Amino acid sequence: MFDGHLRGSVDRAVGPIGAQLRKTKLSPDHLTVVGLLVAVGAAVAIGAGFLSLGLLLVVLAALPDLLDGALAKASNSSSQRGAFFDSVIDRVTDALLFGGVAWYFASEESPHMAILPMAVLGASSIISYQRAKAESLGLDAKGGIMERAERIILLCIGLLFPAILIAVMWIMLVLTLVTAVQRFVKVWKQAAVAPVTAARIERRRSRRQSRRAVRRSRRRVATEWRRTRTP
Repeated sequence: MFDGHLRGSVDRAVGPIGAQLRKTKLSPDHLTVVGLLVAVGAAVAIGAGFLSLGLLLVVLAALPDLLDGALAKASNSSSQRGAFFDSVIDRVTDALLFGGVAWYFASEESPHMAILPMAVLGASSIISYQRAKAESLGLDAKGGIMERAERIILLCIGLLFPAILIAVMWIMLVLTLVTAVQRFVKVWKQAAVAPVTAARIERRRSRRQSRRAVRRSRRRVATEWRRTRTP
């Protein structure tokens, strides 16, 4: 939700920072690795019960994830490899953070309660897979009420107010499942017309190729005619 509505504003805001980071000779991959290492610290702090420290580290881990894209644009180093690496590390970071919450619940609440953050992680993996699979089919599965940015924000709220952390996890689980349904419906509707759209695109491509072939044939005929007319 935030990604769709605020992405442009955020990109414009962090653009100048990316330009400054370019002077440090850092690469976007360096920032991604730094964010991963900070996330490891955040997971350990949360699991050990130091929720305030965990909150601080979660925020710090989010900053490199926010800035690596700006640095890639500023340094003109955006690539498929970088996008793939960033996406994989995002999934690893999510596993670390929610694993830390699960450890905390198992230690401080109940071993059974540790299933809750793992359920959130499982539901979030579904919506990540939906987007990846849809894009591989040429469809769009972005959007939904509980994307990654919203999950991180809710997690921060839960860490800031430990008394409501369990409630926050339940809310996150429900809204993540709602998002999974939203994305499924969105892709399902697109897929219903995708074959028709693909056929139209193929017909347009065939017509363009036919027109190009006709033009090439005419140019060859004209060239040969001029040659025969040349004394």
